[in-house]
Amino acid sequence: MDGILILDKPSGKTSQKMVQEVKRILGARKVGHTGTLDPLATGVLPICINEATKLAQFLSQDDKEYQATMLLGVKTETMDTEGRITDRREPEVDEGLIREALHFFTGTITQEPPRYSAIKFKGKPLYSWARKGIDITPSPRTVTVYSSTLEDIALPYVTFRVACSKGTYIRSLCADLGERLGCGACLAALRRIRSGYFHLDSAVALDNIPDKERKKTLLTRMIPLSGGLQQMTSIEIDEELAGKIREGRRPDESSLQYYHIPSLADGDMVKFLTTGGGLVAVAKISCGADHLTTDNIEQPMVKILRVFHDNP
Repeated sequence: MDGILILDKPSGKTSQKMVQEVKRILGARKVGHTGTLDPLATGVLPICINEATKLAQFLSQDDKEYQATMLLGVKTETMDTEGRITDRREPEVDEGLIREALHFFTGTITQEPPRYSAIKFKGKPLYSWARKGIDITPSPRTVTVYSSTLEDIALPYVTFRVACSKGTYIRSLCADLGERLGCGACLAALRRIRSGYFHLDSAVALDNIPDKERKKTLLTRMIPLSGGLQQMTSIEIDEELAGKIREGRRPDESSLQYYHIPSLADGDMVKFLTTGGGLVAVAKISCGADHLTTDNIEQPMVKILRVFHDNP
């Protein structure tokens, strides 16, 4: 039982709580998630089961897309409506000003993560320091907002859709938008509608499934390991080479010369699959085709990053 589940996380539950529920329902040995959602947030939460937990390092790098609603005129210590209000003022804005602010924070930007977040400081998440009254200023980070689209204005609420890089805090974005508009703002609602190639329309809402049907439904909706790496180029290999890779052998040009190898450059990521579709390994090209020579066919061609024992 190895694979990926896409859950539609409800509001009020932590991402870790969803992991625990899936682990209990399936009786799985190892379960983890990629891309934490705050308790307030809902939407796409990829859950990795057993062997698929090795994929977390690759899935966590994916871009995200959200639908966010911010409350103008209210600032809180947590940058969302669940925190203590620190300032309140009447928003004096119009559609033009809101669109300008969204445009201003599109592209590569620098933002300060919330003090109430899971970012670690001296081994502990920032929220644990904040709850003790210790104010830790997190280091600014550079993120990319690919697009921000205004969807609705019902003052003091504004709803917009944002596509962004990993590590982008929508709470921080709302706070920055509020400062730009001169009235302050905080996040009122957040729904993740996409994480990499995983979309909301393929997500499972556990709360909508009767208890006795949950296990069967989750097993039916489980995505195979290779389906979590749709963006990676595939190289199909036979069982003999798959066994060698799983034993720790690093493929060189001589062992790969009989396979169709797409045109790849140094640093490109690839996945090795068996003819049956089982995921064998994720690797990085260390010697592109343009650097190979017939005089050195034993030159290592790839660096194995992760090996999988996947039997679909």
